[in-house]
Amino acid sequence: MSGARTWEPFTPPAAARRREVLGWLGYVQAVGPRVPAVDVRSSSLVPVLTVPGFLTGDWSMIPLARSLRRAGHATFTSGIALNSGCTEMLVELLERRLEQVVDEACRPVALVGQSRGGTLCRMLAVRRPELLAGVVTLASPLLHQLATTKAVVTEVELMARLNVWGWPWLLTTDCLSGACAERTSALLESPWPPGLPFVSMYSRQDGVVDWRSCLDPAAEHVEVGCTHNGMGTDGHVQRLLAAELRSFSARRT
Repeated sequence: MSGARTWEPFTPPAAARRREVLGWLGYVQAVGPRVPAVDVRSSSLVPVLTVPGFLTGDWSMIPLARSLRRAGHATFTSGIALNSGCTEMLVELLERRLEQVVDEACRPVALVGQSRGGTLCRMLAVRRPELLAGVVTLASPLLHQLATTKAVVTEVELMARLNVWGWPWLLTTDCLSGACAERTSALLESPWPPGLPFVSMYSRQDGVVDWRSCLDPAAEHVEVGCTHNGMGTDGHVQRLLAAELRSFSARRT
């Protein structure tokens, strides 16, 4: 897929950059009222494992997980404190976490990933489709891992240099242009598992990821009207996500 087109870093207009800053403000909801956990054994709805985006952690998925619990889904965190490390290592971490969640739930689960988290979910689905009830990605660059802004590309390159200087929890130069990049790109381009539901939500207002890179041919495309950073807190997105997950649940009954 990525071989069909060269994805150049872009600079969004100033208005889009301002909207993305405001999109972050929605995460003050993360300190809102607690919603009790749903008993995964008693709920008929598909359990959900959430995966955070680049340079965020499980805390960033709190508003989204809260809305899913209100809808009746048991939710599980990824175990990612900061999504900044080697792509291959993160996929392996998520695979082990997915196995744990499936063991606890005694059934396949859905993956919901935001931005880079959704890209990781796409890779994981190719490796372990038997553990999944479906995948939903939110503003995720599925056709190329660096289909993003010049500012983000600069941040990524800086992180790779910091890794060389002794910051091992950051991604490496190998993740950008070496063997790791080749392997993960090949995994991202792998054929989608037959029969596994796959939904990609995207926004033309996205000021961080090139929205066209979200249009994986294997996915059902759902356009929304929010910012990139506001995907997890937008009420319309949350309602659409709950509806998609209900359809996953219906497929398994």
